[in-house]
Amino acid sequence: MLNNVQSGTMKEDKSPVLEVSHLHVARSNSLVIEDANFTIQQGDYVGLVGPNGGGKTSLLLALLNLLPRTKGTIRLFGQDIESFSRWEKVAYVPQDAISFDPHFPLSVRELVALGRVNRGNIGRALKGGDWDAVDESLDFMGLSDVANRRIGQLSGGQKQRVFVAKALVRKPEIIFLDEPVVGVDARTQEKFYKKLSDLNVAKGITILLVTHDLTAVFCRMSKVMCINRWANLAEITEGLEPEKVLRKAYGEHFHFVFHKHECERVFEDE
Repeated sequence: MLNNVQSGTMKEDKSPVLEVSHLHVARSNSLVIEDANFTIQQGDYVGLVGPNGGGKTSLLLALLNLLPRTKGTIRLFGQDIESFSRWEKVAYVPQDAISFDPHFPLSVRELVALGRVNRGNIGRALKGGDWDAVDESLDFMGLSDVANRRIGQLSGGQKQRVFVAKALVRKPEIIFLDEPVVGVDARTQEKFYKKLSDLNVAKGITILLVTHDLTAVFCRMSKVMCINRWANLAEITEGLEPEKVLRKAYGEHFHFVFHKHECERVFEDE
C-alpha cells in the first residue's frame, strides 16, 4: 500500500467503517451522484478527486447525513445512517472552516477546546482530562508554540491545522475534510498532508479528503475515489497507473504529471 506504511495490527483487523450501496444524491432537482457503491475500511486514507461540479462535496455531505439522498443506503460503523447516533466518532472539517473574522477573540487553545463540547456538557466547565486532550491534540498537530495566540494571528496553514486539532480532540475514528488547503502555498500544503499521514498511521484514524492535489493523493494516500457523478474507488498500489483511474472522472484525454513532492513513496511488501 502506498506510503502509509501501516502497522501490522491495523492491517490484520480492517473492519468496514463506511458502507455505501446504490446511493443517489440530487441537488436542485438534478442528480449529482448516481448509483455509488463502495466500502471504506478502518485505517483507509482516501483522496476524493474529480472535476469541479462533479459532486465531491455533495457526496461528502450525503455521507455525513447533511444532504438527503434520493435512493440507496449508507452505513456508518455497521449502522444505518438514519439511526446512527454515535457522532462523536465522526469529525468534519468543512471547506470554509478558516473563513472567519480575523479579530475573533478566542485563543488557539480555547478554539480547539470547543471540540470537547457536546450535548452532555454544554454550560459546564471543561475538566482536566478535557484540557489534557486539547494539549495532546495541539502537540500532535505541531501547534503547542502558538496555543495562546489569537486565532486571527495565525497563517493560513496554521489555521487549517487548528481546525484539524479541533476535530481530533474529540477522539474521532473517521475524519471528513473538504478541500482543507485551499489558498495556501505548495510547501504549506505538503506539510499539512504530512501531518494527516502521521495522524492516519500513528492513530489509525480513517480519513476521507476532498482535494485537487492529485500528486498528494497518489504519493500519500491508500485509496483514491474518482467522482464525476459516478464514484469509482481504487486502492493505490505500486502497479496502479494513475491516468487509467483518473480518466474515469476527468475524461479520456486526461494526462497526469507528478509535480515535485517531498514525500517518500514507500510500499509494503505484498
